Amino acid sequence: MAVPKKRTSKQRKRKRRTHYKAQDVTVQACPKCGDPKRPHRVCPNCGHYRGEAVIDVETL
Repeated sequence: MAVPKKRTSKQRKRKRRTHYKAQDVTVQACPKCGDPKRPHRVCPNCGHYRGEAVIDVETL
């Protein structure tokens, strides 16, 4: 069984983990109002999804 001879330093460990990053959030323009929204979700500004009014934003 492989056992490390020396302890891995914090610097070496962090250099190896530099590529583990969170991806950027994808944003698209709402076709109804033009505000930015996440894809496949109801627009928080106008309440439409795929051309239909899903939620009533005025009551929220």
